[in-house]
Amino acid sequence: MRITPNTDVCGIVLHPVGHTRSPAMHNAAFAALGIDAVYAAFDVPPERLGDAVRGARALGIRQLAVSIPHKVAVMEHLDEVDATARQIGAVNTVTRQGDRLIGSNTDWIGAIQALERERKLAGTRAVVLGAGGAARALVYGLVERGAEVVILNRTPARAQRLAEEFSAAGYGALSTLGDHPCDVLVNTTSVGLRSDESPVDPAALPKTALVMDSVYDPIETRLLRDAKQRGAQTLSGKWMLVYQAAEQIRLWTNREASVDILSQAFDAAK
Repeated sequence: MRITPNTDVCGIVLHPVGHTRSPAMHNAAFAALGIDAVYAAFDVPPERLGDAVRGARALGIRQLAVSIPHKVAVMEHLDEVDATARQIGAVNTVTRQGDRLIGSNTDWIGAIQALERERKLAGTRAVVLGAGGAARALVYGLVERGAEVVILNRTPARAQRLAEEFSAAGYGALSTLGDHPCDVLVNTTSVGLRSDESPVDPAALPKTALVMDSVYDPIETRLLRDAKQRGAQTLSGKWMLVYQAAEQIRLWTNREASVDILSQAFDAAK
């Protein structure tokens, strides 16, 4: 692409920067939509987050995706946080509106739209593994869609607090998965990220559920392989990332990015 003085700048702030597929996805979507913009990755240590947001203001950056470890801390540096992001307790998208920076959360939309590719969520029994920021987005979305949600975590007390906050149906330890029949199972822990580990015993995986892993590197995690061997339907965390990116682009441009183009760019950015 040709960058000019009129090219808008967007990007993602995270630490460490590692390998992120977001620039490839967003730049492909911008090109397809004919949007004169470029998207970059910025490695921002936690102690420099405030400086980074002030820099974004000064430079006129149009939108920032916010990744680990900044999704909570960024909230105090913004002019406004929308009601949904405030309820979830995390921001993954900062969009410039005039001179104001507005925080939103598209993680929950990405996760729910990914799941809804495969089945209707209303009335389903869902189990969420983990109780961190990604779990908060998942639980919010599942409850909003009318699912009955149980939260399982290595530390049950954290699962209990999250369950009470979002009026979930139950909570427990990861080791109790076999005690909770479910139609949908989502892993939001980091177990399996660039490793061959699973957060749960494969024998406890439900045979008839839709199993999704928020981890997308590798594309097929140990959890998903174990679930497939049990006969369960599986869904890669890739689709969460794709759909949340599409929602980020819509928030800024009010235009619909092609899910197919985002998916192809994700695959090409291995």
